[in-house]
Amino acid sequence: MPLLTHSPRGINDVLPDETPRWHYLEDRVRDICARFGFGEIRTPYFEYAELFVKSTGETSDIVEKETYTFEDRGGRLLTLRPEGTPGAIRAFLEHGLHNAPLPAKLYYLGPMFRYERPQAARYRQHTQFGVEIFGAPGPEADLEVILVGVTLARELGMTDLKVHLNSIGCALCRPRYRAALVEYYGGRRGELCPDCRRRLDRNPLRLLDCKEDACQPLKLDAPKPLDHLCGECAAHFAELQRLLDQFDIEHTVDSSLVRGLDYYTRTVFELIYRGLGAQAAVCGGGRYDDLIEAVGGPPTAGVGFGMGLERVLLTLESEGRKLPGPRVPDVFFAAVATEENGRVRGTLLELLYRCRWSGLAAEADMLGRSLRQQLRHADRLNARYVAVIGPEEVSSRTLRAKEMASGAETEVRLDDVVTWLSDRRL
Repeated sequence: MPLLTHSPRGINDVLPDETPRWHYLEDRVRDICARFGFGEIRTPYFEYAELFVKSTGETSDIVEKETYTFEDRGGRLLTLRPEGTPGAIRAFLEHGLHNAPLPAKLYYLGPMFRYERPQAARYRQHTQFGVEIFGAPGPEADLEVILVGVTLARELGMTDLKVHLNSIGCALCRPRYRAALVEYYGGRRGELCPDCRRRLDRNPLRLLDCKEDACQPLKLDAPKPLDHLCGECAAHFAELQRLLDQFDIEHTVDSSLVRGLDYYTRTVFELIYRGLGAQAAVCGGGRYDDLIEAVGGPPTAGVGFGMGLERVLLTLESEGRKLPGPRVPDVFFAAVATEENGRVRGTLLELLYRCRWSGLAAEADMLGRSLRQQLRHADRLNARYVAVIGPEEVSSRTLRAKEMASGAETEVRLDDVVTWLSDRRL
């Protein structure tokens, strides 16, 4: 029987002292997307399971091992979304966005669900930011999605960046490469891990994505995708590298980079941040020119990426980046308990809510603490000012506001408190 006071394994709560850093990161995401011309799309947390089988690929680890799939009361098979691209494509087609002027530039921000072994910054429910461009087949679109990721990382202070990229070809040239892989690995089947022996028969390209130690030496001499590209794919990849050079984006060709999803064509990439001393991918994506047609739409090019925001926050925190904390009260109103408590409390509440309605952060005691305890509580909250209200303040219609950092006190008329505090707000 699970403990009701514990969340399921791999599910992470975000507590009030942590949410400001999330708001900060999400605000940066939205600002950059607006500057690049991307509009936000919000898709459901679950879709028909078949959507992910058709798009993500039935041989991908996500579909085979990591999806949360269930049958609803109507007997329909549904899946909690493990990634954002399929739902964005479904919405793009369902609502006729493919009939509007293209390209369509979309971004999403929200939870994804994957049943995988929890580890640092990887949870079974995690938050993903992603961008998609539908209807732009040229390398300029590849450049744009890469630059969205680079711009976000740089503006967060992650300057030690490098783009790893590769091209895995298209429907015309990939069969030749697939045949070369099967021939190379076929004679080495006994040296492969169990997953790769299965991949060899079902999806040989994913042999290059294996992380098992036993399979790493075999990758060194494996056929390279770039050696099997058709002329159009080779030209596309060459132009993308030229564009990256034009904008001084450091990049390297990684011939083993194929990404873990079946739908990619041509460009695949990862944004590597080396600031922690070891390479770590903060986002990854690529081009999927056949995917929209595969799920029932017209032939439409696509390119995008996904970025796990938990990993970004972990990186920033590990490097000692100062991130926003909870907003501290601009003022704490403390009440003196007397026989006239009703008048005092009424005046306090009037000031409290006038401050809040005017945009100030204001707090007061709700537990009937002593004045000394209230002042200690104000100190724990890091309130900028404390104002004590008792019968004398009510009668004189003035109070003394104490700045906690300096200890300086100022006499302020009750009618002027809101204006006085607003003028001193940071």
